[in-house]
Amino acid sequence: MLAITQDSLGGPEVLKVTETDRPVPGPTEVLVRVEATSVNPTDWKTRATGGLLGAPPFTLGYDVSGVVEDSGIGQALYAPGDEVFGMLRYPFGNGAYAQYVTAPSRHFARKPPAVDHVEAAAVPLAALTAWQALVDVAGLKGGQRVLVHAAAGGVGHFAVQIAKARGAHVIGTASAGKHEFLRRLGADELVDYRAVDFAETVRDVNVVLDGICGDYGHRSLRVLRPGGTLVSLALSALDEKVHDEADARGIRSAAMLVEPDHAAMRTLAALMEAGRLRPEVAAVLPLTEAAKAHELGETGRTTGKIVLTVPH
Repeated sequence: MLAITQDSLGGPEVLKVTETDRPVPGPTEVLVRVEATSVNPTDWKTRATGGLLGAPPFTLGYDVSGVVEDSGIGQALYAPGDEVFGMLRYPFGNGAYAQYVTAPSRHFARKPPAVDHVEAAAVPLAALTAWQALVDVAGLKGGQRVLVHAAAGGVGHFAVQIAKARGAHVIGTASAGKHEFLRRLGADELVDYRAVDFAETVRDVNVVLDGICGDYGHRSLRVLRPGGTLVSLALSALDEKVHDEADARGIRSAAMLVEPDHAAMRTLAALMEAGRLRPEVAAVLPLTEAAKAHELGETGRTTGKIVLTVPH
């Protein structure tokens, strides 16, 4: 099969189109013919630094939308021909930049029939991150106020929609040019981070989802009410000073990594079928142009997700 691999760390040029063995499904696993995958910030960061994967060689990619081809023993959820979408286990289940992948069957859910593979591939990692942060970690409830940083990004634009679906009041930070897009998704208040310091204007928030990190964690504590929750998407972002300050303010602080989640994927699929969750696809490129997709993603100017279609 064709795959995008890298033998060294570096810029997008280290991504190469190669031919490798097609994987064989183990017990409870499915073999999925990948129709589309998507590019996430963790991909280009890992390409450059090794991240949690360490040294190459490896194949990047976690998002999958495709068709079940075969199964290992004990797999009873899907039959050949079923269309599924899901996320390979983060971080060590990587390998979606390829024509075929194997993974436990419960890492996938059935793709909604009205959603094509390009849209479905844009969803899993980013939407699961938003769902797990807001629902599982923060316990977001209807009527609460949530602040989403980088609200127009991959995780952010799903977080806005998930929070609205749960009846929350949503505040987002984004550049002014992306405000109208976020209003269409349901954002109630928007802050242009280039013109205004959110920590000076936002108040009385129950949950902050911080996908930017840096000094955003410290500043976000100022907008949270006692009993609120700060969720960071970078494990290194919440240092002891942030934890200590949060404790002093009566605020919970947590850093998380996304996990495969069959039940949450089924919920996300239902929201998509109901028209309450949709991905914003910024660009669609063939798998062979993965390097170009990384270059585009690293500009930091895209709204939503970049998707790679996989030839067969």
